[in-house]
Amino acid sequence: MKNKKHIAIILTLISGVLFGIIAGIFLAITHDLPQIQALETFRPSGVTRIYSADKELLAELYLEKRDPVPLKSIPHYLKTAIVTTEDKNFYKHSGIDLKGILRAIIKDILARKFVEGASTITQQLAKTLFLTSEKSIMRKIKEAFLAFQLEHRYTKDKILELYLNQIYLGSGAYGVESAAQTFFGKPVKDLNLAECALIAAMPKAPSRYSPLVNKDLAVKRRNIVLKQMANSGMITEDAHKKSAAESISFGKQNKKPVKAPYFVEYVKRNLEETIGSSRLYKGGLTVNTTLSFELQKTAEKAVENGLYALETRMKQQKIMDPRPQGALIALNVQSGGILAMVGGRDFDKSPFNRATSARRQPGSAFKPVVYAHAIEQGFTQNKMILDAPVVFKGGENGKDWQPKNFSGKYKGEITLRKALTQSVNIPAIRLIKMLGPSSVVQFGYTLGIESTLSPNLSLALGTSETTLIDLTSAYAVFPNMGKSIKSFGIMEVLDREGRIILQAKPKQKIAMSRAGAAIITNMLCGVIQEGTGKKARKLKRAVAGKTGTTNNYNDALFIGFSSSIAAGVWIGQDNFTTLGKWETGAKAALPIWMEFMEKALENSQCQYFDIPDDVVKIRMDPLTGRRTPDNSTHAVSALFKRGTEPKRNKGLGKK
Repeated sequence: MKNKKHIAIILTLISGVLFGIIAGIFLAITHDLPQIQALETFRPSGVTRIYSADKELLAELYLEKRDPVPLKSIPHYLKTAIVTTEDKNFYKHSGIDLKGILRAIIKDILARKFVEGASTITQQLAKTLFLTSEKSIMRKIKEAFLAFQLEHRYTKDKILELYLNQIYLGSGAYGVESAAQTFFGKPVKDLNLAECALIAAMPKAPSRYSPLVNKDLAVKRRNIVLKQMANSGMITEDAHKKSAAESISFGKQNKKPVKAPYFVEYVKRNLEETIGSSRLYKGGLTVNTTLSFELQKTAEKAVENGLYALETRMKQQKIMDPRPQGALIALNVQSGGILAMVGGRDFDKSPFNRATSARRQPGSAFKPVVYAHAIEQGFTQNKMILDAPVVFKGGENGKDWQPKNFSGKYKGEITLRKALTQSVNIPAIRLIKMLGPSSVVQFGYTLGIESTLSPNLSLALGTSETTLIDLTSAYAVFPNMGKSIKSFGIMEVLDREGRIILQAKPKQKIAMSRAGAAIITNMLCGVIQEGTGKKARKLKRAVAGKTGTTNNYNDALFIGFSSSIAAGVWIGQDNFTTLGKWETGAKAALPIWMEFMEKALENSQCQYFDIPDDVVKIRMDPLTGRRTPDNSTHAVSALFKRGTEPKRNKGLGKK
């Protein structure tokens, strides 16, 4: 009896130890396994969608594009082909193939490395959803445990549906619907037998067998699948032969075209820097932008029309191989948000963004920066300045510099207003000399110009290269009462649960006085009413702006604004060659700006520019700078800081 008791105790202890060891091994294997319930809330890498402010879908970004479809929408041939090639006992086993696993283990031992997987469809699904691609015995054991759980929780058809919607099938296609669209340009429900067999051939080596990578190899692999289907009685021999003889016919891929492509690239680049590429392309984010899709379409059409007209004129001038390019940027004056962006005439042919990345000389479009700084320094727009030939000693390279007016003519003493509205060069150069080029450079930076400006006298003529977005942002300060706002394109970014992960906080600062901003705006209104921008008078709106033309007519610009929208247009050739004689900012760029602004302002109420309390409006002779009677026909309405306005001459009568 004693011995029996001892034996029983020993057996109990041994059993306990063995159970403990087995339990320990089980826990060691399964302690870090994901809960199978997570499948209920499983979400693959999501599609990030970029929207305009008016809710137009601009683009979809993704690394893994999946379009899940129900099992009933998947052709019978495709389902049977997958089962035949990947797991012929799928409907018989309980998640794992024991014979297959033993066979694979023996082969692995003989080869002294992991060479065969022997995965069922359920195991492949478990690996796809929950595990890494590591090749090891431990991972295979974990895979088997998860497969058992899947089989216990879901029906065979549900497992097959999940598998067909998640498996990678080559060329960026995840799931059978995405593969059907990628390879054949049609939904999976419309696939024929040959097409079903080709997709079923992919899981073995998707990157190798993709028809977009190796068409001949894809056909060979497809025909093997068809042969297997015929051998197993899934299809007739006639169907096998007929389908095997078919060539692969690629359909037109139904990719949604990107709208506002230059803007989308600009947004993508910014988001990659702030939230990272992985989250951007995998996170299923919603990106709400500042862009107005209606204004974007208007901008694209205006640039297209303007470039077509210009190219026609260039051909008439016998310019060889004319390839003019254009850019347009439009900003919300009060917020700094980008309303429209055109970076070139054809994104597919040239994705280089000329609105944000091209550095070109702005020509006379830079002059308002000089004049605005002068106003801030106490100059008045009726101040007289000499327009006469001048030579500056010791210019660049030690040579004397003798600048000239565009017209080749000189007017003698003229007002600052007249000099700006007529875009006369010599007064602008004399003015920057009075102010000091370095102080003008600093003022340009304060306005928001980020391009490097060279502190020399020729800066007044726009010889320092800038970007169009920089210059337009600087102009936006004038109608915005002197406030500079860093331009931006992204309003907010939401995660897939709708939580805000990024929100616009545009940088703002006071760049110049409200009075100074009102006065330079008034002077730039003069460009439209009295000067080089006269064409824009047909808009019959309160608008202001400035033309710009560089040497040899290489660049043509017009930057202008209303009280709510600032817009800049640049026209030129990428190789820095001429646009043709007389292709000035007024001729080549202004018509594009006008077409855009006319549409942009057509449904808005007529708004006027700000006039603060410390500024007065008087009637002034633009030639002499003297105050004139209110009924004078050749006078202009000019703004002055209170106390600096020209005094009445005797006999002018009461104001």
